Amino acid sequence: MRVLFFGDIVGRAGRDALMARLPGLMTELQPDFIVVNAENAAGGFGLTQEIASDLFKAGVDCLTLGNHSWDQRTLLTQIDAEPRILRPINYPPGTPGRGAQVYTKGGKKLLVVNVMGRLFMDPLDDPFRTVDAELAKHRLGGSVDGILIDVHAEASSEKMALGYHLDGRVSFVVGTHTHVPSADGRLLPKGTAYQTDAGMCGDYNSIIGMKAEPAVARFVRKLPGERLTPAEGDGTICGALVTLGANGLAESIRPVRRGPGLLEA
Repeated sequence: MRVLFFGDIVGRAGRDALMARLPGLMTELQPDFIVVNAENAAGGFGLTQEIASDLFKAGVDCLTLGNHSWDQRTLLTQIDAEPRILRPINYPPGTPGRGAQVYTKGGKKLLVVNVMGRLFMDPLDDPFRTVDAELAKHRLGGSVDGILIDVHAEASSEKMALGYHLDGRVSFVVGTHTHVPSADGRLLPKGTAYQTDAGMCGDYNSIIGMKAEPAVARFVRKLPGERLTPAEGDGTICGALVTLGANGLAESIRPVRRGPGLLEA
């Protein structure tokens, strides 16, 4: 089984770049499932049902979120009815939506879990314990053919710790949130694919997807009200393709990068 994952979509540049390139990538890479983090897809902050629908029509199977899950407040009343959109599983009980879902396609089953880190982030429930509780319901290579964990977190150490904690029990642990693609895609000792951050889908002539001038001003002038808006140049898409064996563990991981601003892979 082949799983294609893309990091955070940032604004229109990221949406347009991803949707324009997906048809060619689907032909080239032949993924069985496509999962995308979309928590910055709507103007750089949150996700709307309309944008989600466009991405599903383009071929995306699942959209994950993060700390900007509720920036577009209409999603609060819509997410319960859309199992293809996941918010972090370690939000408190009673939060709308779901943090994990099994998707079936072509006779294959993929469990996707979205979880948020706690270092330098909102103090949600323990991500390690929460993911363990969800994995207790499934068997890799048995009830499901693959398991993908999107770790939306700031600290590389926390992402790595979760990767080693889950090694041999899931197919792929991939980080999101920092918008900078890391060069450490690899197979961990027990067979789980890992990458600290997939990067973003957006204009890389920017500061993590936002126009540079107001972002710089926030550091230089320390004045309130410097509004961040997504950069609007040509977008680059960043992600990874993981190939799984019959036991659900990873056989390979390779970066997938298309567009200006970064070396393609």
